[in-house]
Amino acid sequence: MPPPPIRELRDLTRARTIITRERTREIQRLEKLLEDACIKLSSVASDITGVSGRLMLKALIEGHQDPAVLANLAQRRMRSKIPELTDALTGRFSSHHRYMAELYLHRIDAHTADIEDLSARIEAAMEPFRLARELLISIPGFSTTVAEIVIAETGADMTEFPTASPPGAGRPKHSSRSNTPCSPQPGTCSLPANSTKTPAPTTPPARHRPQPRPAPSDSSNPSATKSPSNPSTRPYKTSLMT
Repeated sequence: MPPPPIRELRDLTRARTIITRERTREIQRLEKLLEDACIKLSSVASDITGVSGRLMLKALIEGHQDPAVLANLAQRRMRSKIPELTDALTGRFSSHHRYMAELYLHRIDAHTADIEDLSARIEAAMEPFRLARELLISIPGFSTTVAEIVIAETGADMTEFPTASPPGAGRPKHSSRSNTPCSPQPGTCSLPANSTKTPAPTTPPARHRPQPRPAPSDSSNPSATKSPSNPSTRPYKTSLMT
């Protein structure tokens, strides 16, 4: 069992991960609501909850419907997309959409506040592992959040793992079909070395056996005759020598 500091850090990082996922789901619900109102803001803005997206959503909630006025609220680099924003903001945003959009934005802000609070708590709990986090961040592709999760899940002590393999890589995989390893040759199955059982025959069932094809009959040749199926009744050739 890991020590109490690691257990507490693990609870904090896992809670932050769960709330971050919930925040993403709320943003997806908001995007679906906008599409229901024929507002295609996500087709132009990569983040509908960014600075420009927030201003446009706030104006929509307040009752502004003019697409040109809404598009003119774009900030910084979004200013170059005003014509596309004007087309994307042309829809039918009703009072129901205004209520639901305000509700989703409130939930997104609540999740954002919780994430910031947890991040501050995690920063304080990471004090004994600051050096390990800096080393992990130096690896390409490792962000601060990923490094904190790795430290929380591994305890920042790799001596607990006997090999360089990732944690959990050596766990046996259970199969619901068979516990006997199969050899690469089709139709055969190998048994463990200490097994005394005789492998069952691998002959396929009768319904799967290939049936011999009948010999083709030459109906165009009238002199062709069918040979008897019983080889004992076949006529013997008479010798020309007497």
